[in-house]
Amino acid sequence: MKEKVILAYSGGLDTSVILKWLVEKGYDVIAFLADLGQKEDLEAIRKKALSVGASKVYIEDLRKEFVTDFIFPAIRADAIYEGRYLLGTSIARPLIAKKQIEIAKKEGAKIVAHGATGKGNDQVRFELTYQALFPGVKIISPWKNTEFLNTFQGRSDMIDYAKKHGIPIKATKDEPWSSDPNLMHISYEAGELEDPMKRPRESMFELTVSPQEAPDKETTIEIEFSNGNPVRVRNITDGVVKEDPLELFMYLNELGGKNGIGRVDMVENRFVGIKSRGVYETPGGTILHIAHRDLEGLTMDREVMHIRDSLITKFSELIYYGFWFSPEMEVLSALFDKAQEKVSGKVHLALYKGNLTVIGRESDESLYDEAQSSMDISGGYDQRDATGFIKLNAIRLINHFLRKQKK
Repeated sequence: MKEKVILAYSGGLDTSVILKWLVEKGYDVIAFLADLGQKEDLEAIRKKALSVGASKVYIEDLRKEFVTDFIFPAIRADAIYEGRYLLGTSIARPLIAKKQIEIAKKEGAKIVAHGATGKGNDQVRFELTYQALFPGVKIISPWKNTEFLNTFQGRSDMIDYAKKHGIPIKATKDEPWSSDPNLMHISYEAGELEDPMKRPRESMFELTVSPQEAPDKETTIEIEFSNGNPVRVRNITDGVVKEDPLELFMYLNELGGKNGIGRVDMVENRFVGIKSRGVYETPGGTILHIAHRDLEGLTMDREVMHIRDSLITKFSELIYYGFWFSPEMEVLSALFDKAQEKVSGKVHLALYKGNLTVIGRESDESLYDEAQSSMDISGGYDQRDATGFIKLNAIRLINHFLRKQKK
């Protein structure tokens, strides 16, 4: 009997060529396509996989799980890589790999395969997840396979191979970049974007309008959080309300997109040590990130916030590097979830021509005391107490100065 291979399949050029290549190598290839909200013709992709040689195709709707179990935890943690990237691709890969392993176990397969290149981060994210959830699983990574690399020097070889074997392709010079969409974002890289001075074409963007083309009137919304999770969105402008997690997130994508919110163009550091240029559209994620962070200012204890903030960089790196299913991630997630227990309330925002402005926040868990903060009333705070407080904190500074004077 042929050995079964579960292939993470997108329907694009790379994974279609890999599917055919595996079939020619004598494997029984089962294709797995994750529906993460990429707005593609999934049935057409199923038919394509079967026509290329897959014996079976799994299409799994993972959109809601993606939102509740991956996007929301990242939002709760204020996860952001190198200060700008909201990790839309990074949080998708462990979910895809997790489901892929579940299918492998269901099918009795001991081999999994993916189409990630040997230069990028995705190879690490896929393979670390495979091994964490299915120790001992055999992994076929063609872009690190000598025979495959000798056969395919680049994209032109793959196109020739696809034409030779009758594999439908959508290769075009009109869009010289690659894109990877999901609910959280769309990422763009490669092609003409490899020139860091090349401004992205406006026609490239799929989720957001140019801020110049956004409405001339601002949209005001209210987002309600409970324990750090968004639970309700209300459009103050037209009264629309969304509470289901998937619908809520899709609606924020829609609002952010219409108002030109969530574009990022950056050069980042890949885990493998290479710098790469990436352009991202993350409308809904950007809105939630800013709103959530603002509510924490009202509800989170100072020292808890500062400890948590000191770990955000590490948490974000773990996601970016592919360590979603790791002991250190479990520890940090538990700490971050504990820190979110009082992050409940509402944030009011205005969306306008690429700008996102917090215009108010409220919470029953608020630690803000207007009387204490006021310059006009005492509010139970005796300002004279600050004299001793400052003197005590100045002792070590005075001693440090005197020691320097002795030298």
